[in-house]
Amino acid sequence: MTVVAVISMGYHGQMLGWQASWSSYLLTLGFLSFAIIKGIQLSYQGWCSIQNIRHYPQGIIEGKKARILDFSFPYSAQIGFWKPELVISQGLLNTLDKDHVNAVIAHEEAHANYKDTFWFFWLGWLRSITSWLPKTESLWEDLLLLREIRADRQATQQVDPLILAESLLIVSQKIHQISALNTPDFFAAAFHDKIDSDRLKERIDALFDESETLSYNQFDWSMILLTLLPLVSIPFHC
Repeated sequence: MTVVAVISMGYHGQMLGWQASWSSYLLTLGFLSFAIIKGIQLSYQGWCSIQNIRHYPQGIIEGKKARILDFSFPYSAQIGFWKPELVISQGLLNTLDKDHVNAVIAHEEAHANYKDTFWFFWLGWLRSITSWLPKTESLWEDLLLLREIRADRQATQQVDPLILAESLLIVSQKIHQISALNTPDFFAAAFHDKIDSDRLKERIDALFDESETLSYNQFDWSMILLTLLPLVSIPFHC
């Protein structure tokens, strides 16, 4: 918003008696260009991911359409933008039984219902252009954890929380086994985020902690309005 405000005011005139200059204007143009380039880069990477998964066959897994990846690494995800596709590896299907696969699918459907692929594309873009800020990475990790907890909780409306928790543990153990062996499939699926042991514990605790209520539907619009504050300075430029 600061960049938009500065570019809108231009490099002519004064701001509260201070003469506007080219330096701030060029600085904001540079940052805006950097943000646009990052957005294009992330869009291209997302497009490449979509094109890559479309080379894999589509099948029906427990009544749901899914792209089946032919490698032994246990993996599942929603890949796409507004209307993502469910992607499941053969390794996951070999690792889990029917009930546990259903739990994983319910979790992935929750991501699709919340449009996580869409919103986290933009949040990831913000992360990439603010990586120089000290708390960006920790905030990103917290967002990822909250995203998974939210999907887990919606999934428990369809499946037993215990089954979902067991699925997380089984997949985590399998990932660690493959990681220890350094098999080719592990490197082929390097894009997969490993289930960190601490975060896994937090997810499982959240599944069974009925006293903890996280409100995801209430949005504090006042914080969004606060980000618009730099635009207030535009009328003071003359």
